[in-house]
Parts: sequence; structure tokens; C-alpha cells
Amino acid sequence: MAGTDSPAWPQCVHLDAGERCRGRRVGAYTACLAHLDSGERAAHLSTLTPGVELDHRGTPFTQSLLDELLAPLRGPGGGQARVGEASFDEVRFSGDAELRDVAFGGHCSFSSAVFDAGMYVREVRVGGDLRLAAARVAGDVWLDDTDVGADAWFYGARIAGALHFGVRVVVGSAVFKGMTCRTAYFTGARVVGAASFEGAVIDGEAAFDGVVFEDGAEFTEVRIGGRACFDGAHFHRSRACFDGADVGGDMPFAGAHFAMEVTFERAAIGGDLEFHGAQVDAGASFRRAVFRRTARIGPLVCTGRVDFSDAVFEAAVTVEAAAGEVLFRRTRWASTGALRLRQAGVDLEDAVLEFPVTVVGRPRAFVSREGEEIAEPGLPRRQVRVTSVKGVDAAFLVLVDVDLSTCLFVETVHLDQLRLEGGCVLSDPPPGRRWTPRKTLAEEHHWRATRYGGWTPAPSGIEPHSTAVLAPVYRQLRKALEDGRNEPGAADFYYGEMEMRRHAPHAARSERVLLGLYWALSGYGLRASRALAWLLLSMTATVLAMMLWGLPQSDPDPVSTGTTDGHRVTLTSKKPTPVNPEGPYTRRLSTARFEKSLRVVTNSVIFRASGQDLTTAGTYVEMTARFVEPALLGLAVLAVRSRVRR
Repeated sequence: MAGTDSPAWPQCVHLDAGERCRGRRVGAYTACLAHLDSGERAAHLSTLTPGVELDHRGTPFTQSLLDELLAPLRGPGGGQARVGEASFDEVRFSGDAELRDVAFGGHCSFSSAVFDAGMYVREVRVGGDLRLAAARVAGDVWLDDTDVGADAWFYGARIAGALHFGVRVVVGSAVFKGMTCRTAYFTGARVVGAASFEGAVIDGEAAFDGVVFEDGAEFTEVRIGGRACFDGAHFHRSRACFDGADVGGDMPFAGAHFAMEVTFERAAIGGDLEFHGAQVDAGASFRRAVFRRTARIGPLVCTGRVDFSDAVFEAAVTVEAAAGEVLFRRTRWASTGALRLRQAGVDLEDAVLEFPVTVVGRPRAFVSREGEEIAEPGLPRRQVRVTSVKGVDAAFLVLVDVDLSTCLFVETVHLDQLRLEGGCVLSDPPPGRRWTPRKTLAEEHHWRATRYGGWTPAPSGIEPHSTAVLAPVYRQLRKALEDGRNEPGAADFYYGEMEMRRHAPHAARSERVLLGLYWALSGYGLRASRALAWLLLSMTATVLAMMLWGLPQSDPDPVSTGTTDGHRVTLTSKKPTPVNPEGPYTRRLSTARFEKSLRVVTNSVIFRASGQDLTTAGTYVEMTARFVEPALLGLAVLAVRSRVRR
């Protein structure tokens, strides 16, 4: 760009308003091409032949002067102009500048050039670099049907209008660092080398539809005021980086392909991120991104990890993703959120929820804009797994149809207000008769794995929690299910709570003994089969005790005694004390004695007196049975009720 410093080339001697022209002298002349007189110019142009190198740095140009320069470089029929290398650095074009049907054998440079209006490049072939670094264009820049054989440099270019980059192929790199323009259109271009838009500023919309970035693309710190469309774009061999980008509108990536990772770290997105039919082969990172008015993200299909850690969602949003893993650690939700996921493991650790957020395990595949199912290659079919809700305020969290078998719940806030809906799955104890079938938390597995075999140990980096920590977790989850009218599900959490209390090392011994008896007799009032088994065993023992010692040798008949006083008779009836049975035990185990004993025991179960004469031992046995057996029957009824109640 023109300045007060002396140029690095032989300078034109022409003075304009007291200032010396910065144009490069032509040949042996003392003036630049623009300031040669007509005769000198004609003489110089007559020496030019196709393929010649051009060096007109700093020269003021008009369209007519440019046409005059290129005319001798075209064929006899006025065909394509052929130029070797061309240097137009710091030139100044008055009016529109059009470069049409020209083939440059080497570089073509317009670095620091100034265009008072627009620049139009059509049907141009550049064998080397195309350079517009630090150029200033007052209007639009159009590059149509153009090929660049090396690098395309627009570093720091200032374009007041639109940039239409209709270049078919850039064999080298494409550098647009620090470029500014009103709008930008790169539809269908192919960049073989690396592409960089770092720090570029586009005031309006930008279109990269169908662009092929063979060696990835850097959009770090780019600013796009409107919509940025990447439908059908391809990013090969290297990552696509949008770190720190600020996009005011939507960013559709329908049909795009990312062979490597795509990153949006620290980006600010003002609209939707659409990924209909897009293919992400590695991973996608949205760490510390800010979604301002984003209503939808997805549907995104990724075989690797999708990371939203530390992201901020300022508006109500729906996230749709099918991935190996989706992380929402330390995210902040300033409005409602719906996470519709497939196949993924989901981590919500320390997420800050200011409004309700729902995590749904979607059973059906996502559909494209045309209504067709979106394929999920490389992803195993499995239920969505929530792996952690530690640190989350569960009052705003809803989990629907997800696998919670590995989920960490300890340190969750307001866990008693968590909503579990649909077919949420929890882990089971190890198989075998030793362990009661029930739903357990992953943290209980970690604790028991330190003492017993068959339980799942804690992953690396996670310390098992004590039973004193786990008991309140079970209690709060039980309350959450009870509030949701899911009594059978709450029963398993009650069982877990009691187990943790029974094994608590700092609990009073009397409490542990009492809980141990409660567990042994009825599984904390939740195992009807256990209570019924004890009831049957108690009744059997009571019948046996009655037959051996409780029933008398024979039922005593009442004996009446009386006195006669004239015509009055006074009688007193007494029943003799039952006589303890005698003789061998085998003789006492008779059918008659069994029937009497069974009637006594049956009446004891329902807390009724049998009316049967009993020995002193039988009386105490009956008293004990009338206390124990109805209690066991009640525990069995309670266990059945807890399983069928809704």
C-alpha cells in the first residue's frame, strides 16, 4: 500500500500534487506504465510477448490500461493472455478492475493493492501463488472459474463488499487470516493444502457449501455476523477448528464429512447447529462454547466423543446426538434443555441446571430432512448410559429410558427430587443364592467389591464410598420414586438403604442386631418368601412341640361334686389339671395329636385361642406362637403389598 517510505524498486519520477508516483519504472524509461506518454507506452508494449513476466508494482491502473497491457499477451484471435509471473503489489485501481481469461505461469500478486471499486477475476489460471495479502477493495471481489496452482493469500485483505471465491481448486494453502469482508461465498471450492481463516471478520453471511478442505481448516477466532453454511463440506486429513469463533446465525453442516476431529472450543454460536446426514469419524468438542440463541444442535452422529464440558446454553435447546460418549461436565443451563441421545454414555458431573433438563434415551434412529433414517455406522446398539450426575441439582433433572447401572449419584444435590421415568435400568447383584435379587447403585458395587467377589470394582481414579455415605443416597432415591408413585421401584432403594445401615461401622450394636434380625426374617419387610419360609418353619416347630410336650396325655373330663340340703342340691364342677404326656416320643407323634396341634397353631397364626387343653409347656409355646407367627404373616403381607402397590 502506498506510503511515504521509498519503495524497493526503481521509482517513477512523475510528480502528482507534489508527491512522487510510487510506480515501478518500465524498462529503460524513467516513468511507470501509467505515466509513459503514448509513444513510449506503445513502444514498450510492442516488445511484450506471451509468457513475459510483468512487474508493475505501485503503478496506478485503470481498466483500459490493464486491457492495453494484456492485449499483446493474447493470441492472434484475442484469446487467452499468457503471463509468466506478475507483480501488481501496491497498485491502485480506479474503478472496477476485471482480469479475464488470463493464464499466469507463476505467481500473481496484488499484495497491498488498493481497488477503488470492485475486483473481478474470471477464467484465470495461476500457476503459482495468488496473493491479495493486505489488499484494500472498496467493492466486491469475484473469482470465477479460476484455478490456483500454489497458495491463495488473502492475509489481512480488506474487502468492503462481498467475496465470491469461485476458485475451482487451490493446489496449495488458502490463507484468509485477518481478512474482512461484508459477505463471503466459497461454494464448491477445493483446497488441497491447509486452509486458514484465523481472525477473519465477515459482517454478514458466509457460505462454504460443498467446499473440500483436503488438509483441514482453521476458523480460529473468526467472526461471522450472520449465517455460516457448511452443507456438504468435507474436511480431510486434519481437524476442522472453529475454536473461539463467533457466529451470529445458524451453522448448518448437513451432509458434511469430518475425517478428523472438529472443535468449537470457546466458540459463540448465535443460531442452530444442524448436522443432518453429517459424518464425524473422530470426535467433536464444544468445550467452553456459548450457545446464545441456539434452539437445536444435531442430529449429530459421531463414533467418538462429543464434549460439551463447560459450555453455556443461554436459550432453550434440544441436543440430538448418537455417539460413543457425550460429556456435559460443568455445563450451565440458563434455560430448559432436552437431550435426545442414542447409544452414548452421558456424563453430567457438576452441571449447573437453572431450568429443567431432560435426558432421553431415544429408541428410534434420527431422521433426515427428507424423513429417512440416519445411519449410525460404527456405533454398537445399546441403551443410553448416564455415567454420573455428581454435583448436579437433581431438582431440575429428568432421566427417561436410560441405563443407570454405572451412574455415580454421591454428592448429587436434591436427589430426592430426581425424576426417573420410562425404563431406567439399574445394576443387579452378582448371580447366586448368596445375594438377594434387587436394583443396586454402582457405588454399592464399588464398596462391596472391596470385600466380596463378583461385584464391580470402582473405575480407576474413583474411591469407593462408605456405607454411611451410601445410606442417605438410597434414602433420597427411595423418596424420589415414592413421590413418583413407583412403590415397587422404591422398595429396592429401601432395601439398599437398610443394607447400608446394617453394615454401617459406626452404628450402635443394638441397631445392627435389630436390623440383622429384620433382614434375616423378612428381607426388611420386602421378601415375602423369606417371611413365609420362617412362618412355615415356626408353625412346623410349634406343631412338633405341641405333639411332644404341649398336649396332655388325654383330655381331662370335668368332675362335679355337690351337697344335698333338704330339697336343694349344690354342685361344683372342676376340670383336673392336664397331665403331661408320658411314654416314648414316637407314641406321641400320632395322627390325633397332629390334628389337635395343627388346630392350635392355625389359630395362633390368626391370633385366636384354640380352646384346646394344654400342658404348662404347651401354654407357653402357644403364647410364643401367638406373638411370633402373626408378626411373620404380617411381614409377608407387607412384602407382597410393597411389590404390587402403585
